[in-house]
Amino acid sequence: MEKLRGLAWVFGDNIDTDQIIPARFCNTFDPDELSEHAMEGIGREFPHRVAPGDIIVAGRNFGCGSSREAAPLALKATGISAIVANSFSRLFFRNAVNIGLYIMICKSAAENIENGEELVIDRQARLIQSLTTGRAYKCEPLPGFIQDIVDIGGMVEWVKKKVAKAH
Repeated sequence: MEKLRGLAWVFGDNIDTDQIIPARFCNTFDPDELSEHAMEGIGREFPHRVAPGDIIVAGRNFGCGSSREAAPLALKATGISAIVANSFSRLFFRNAVNIGLYIMICKSAAENIENGEELVIDRQARLIQSLTTGRAYKCEPLPGFIQDIVDIGGMVEWVKKKVAKAH
């Protein structure tokens, strides 16, 4: 299983789906169009400065608000490799799993990582290493079947695999 590497983009608690992708941009499900406005509700620089592989680190209740499926899709389309948070809204969590967006629950990382730190995530070990500070953070494991869905790329790919095995 690969390791993820990127710079941290740190956000606080209760980042809602309207901050992640404002409703006025949800007239499309084209990932490229959505990515142009990701996190625009907080700051306009994010979609223009985020680089493939970067990692969002957030506080509690990330993705709260509506059940807007476009929110995790917009973030994944920016090229971020993972979202690490103290906790996720249940709807955002499920939508992220469904599209194969890598998410991790890690209170210690959410409380200590600062914006711009260079991070490496060992997906198999569920470990985040800050190359900037030298600190390491162990994250909570996801339930096995949920981890399987994320690892294979989302719910559609998981179902395809299950169907193929049955035949």
